[in-house]
Amino acid sequence: MEKFVKLTGVAAPLPVVNIDTDMIIPKDYLKTIKRTGLGKGLFAEARYRDDGSLNPDFVLNKPQYQSAKILVAGDNFGCGSSREHAPWALLDFGIRCVISTSFADIFYNNCFKNGILPIVVSPDDLDKLMDDASRGSNAVLTVDLEAQEISGPDGGKITFDIDPARKHIMLEGLDDIATTLKSDAAIASFETKVQSERPWL
Repeated sequence: MEKFVKLTGVAAPLPVVNIDTDMIIPKDYLKTIKRTGLGKGLFAEARYRDDGSLNPDFVLNKPQYQSAKILVAGDNFGCGSSREHAPWALLDFGIRCVISTSFADIFYNNCFKNGILPIVVSPDDLDKLMDDASRGSNAVLTVDLEAQEISGPDGGKITFDIDPARKHIMLEGLDDIATTLKSDAAIASFETKVQSERPWL
């Protein structure tokens, strides 16, 4: 998993509440278990017209936001069914950070497991960041995980809280398997001890 230390990129505003995982990645795209290629299905029902052409009114289709790395979204982002394809689609599109006032628990946990940083801010701070994100190609934010700060295009800073354990795995780029392997020596020692004490197992 790629480390997340500091991210600078265009932030796209998506001021919609209760964005569920079906909106993030519709069920038609759930037939694969591959993590790549799902970016094309991200927000598909909003991004594409019925004839398959791009909807120019959707924020991620606008030229200034097509390379967005940060999403500033409304309350309760990622609600609905517990599909891990949702963070996969965001990541495949290029989104490494989502900022909201709240997230659905399962989606929130899945983000950390896939290298996406979900940041919870206050409603007032979200309003400021939404205003920053509305500046088009000038909507550049810097997210500094080590300092737990978001810097806006005018130099203003917003701080955020994060669980220390989650911060550590993001800074180190550790998924669940890599985290377990950090204890490889202790696991090997335990297995050797068990084998000598209970060879019949």
